[in-house]
Amino acid sequence: MEISAAGRLEVRITAADVGKRVSVRSLVEHGPPGGKFTDTVGVLTSWDNGVLLITRKDGESVRIAESALVAGKVVPPAPARRRGPAASYEELARVAARAWRPVESERLGDWELRAAAGFTRRANSVLPLGDPGVPLEAALETVRRWYGARGLPAYLQTATGAEGTQELLCAELERRGWVREVTAELWIGALAPLADREEPSGVVLTRRADEAWLRRYRRKGVSDVALRVLGSGPSVWFATVPGQEEPAAIGRCVVDGRWAGFAAVEVDPGLRRQGLATAVMAALARRALDEGASAAWLQVETDNAAARALYTGMGFAAHHAYHHYREPADAADGRYGSP
Repeated sequence: MEISAAGRLEVRITAADVGKRVSVRSLVEHGPPGGKFTDTVGVLTSWDNGVLLITRKDGESVRIAESALVAGKVVPPAPARRRGPAASYEELARVAARAWRPVESERLGDWELRAAAGFTRRANSVLPLGDPGVPLEAALETVRRWYGARGLPAYLQTATGAEGTQELLCAELERRGWVREVTAELWIGALAPLADREEPSGVVLTRRADEAWLRRYRRKGVSDVALRVLGSGPSVWFATVPGQEEPAAIGRCVVDGRWAGFAAVEVDPGLRRQGLATAVMAALARRALDEGASAAWLQVETDNAAARALYTGMGFAAHHAYHHYREPADAADGRYGSP
């Protein structure tokens, strides 16, 4: 916190600092005995009517009364990772988007509207990387109409927690009544250590998801649209560990330049904690290394403790959080059935 020459804490932020990363200390109005202050770090997304709104790395917004401020200052963007590959948010967002392509898309300025008959939010949401070319309210109305014409709810995929992410857009969506339904994280790590973890045995790699692979895939009733999404990407590989009736484990990897993206790692519940997920990812990593990749990424839900522990042990760490915001319920009424 900022301390003056006289040794006092000072508030050195103003409403002019909206959009910057700040660190503030504020009084706790209703807290435990002895807990007088709380510290908040994040992007200052608004300062209106005596209330500050700060969006933290995980996307949660904190409201702080101006009268409760004890100290505050602008701080540099979150420091770059000290290990693993260096990457910007925009680079990773574009790589992840190319690895999970919709069946239909349309540009709205720097936004991409994506649809795939409702198969996963990632393939049925707007990716807003820049300026839509029109005022935000007009852009959102275009988004509502575009998805409504396809019988789909309108979603925007946004990100927080890294340089260049979209805290201001998240705050604007929330102000307009959009609801954050899902939060996950994109993790990155070095590829070679993953490939060298163990000698993968019994892992079969193919270019297509065959019937056995699809039987293990957790999303049942995979449609032709889903198959198109699963097969999309610059260089796609599917891994299978054969089992007695269904595969013991499966995985998917998309190689795109220096990046290898892992997804759909599934293990028979009765065979977990036997190293099958690691074997699948190691086999895919070796193939990705052969194709020139050097870095890896994957997406993990914030409440999936088992997956987070597994990927941490493999050397992955969170780069940023991403969120899916759904249009307000009243905007969707009458355009399609209940969600």
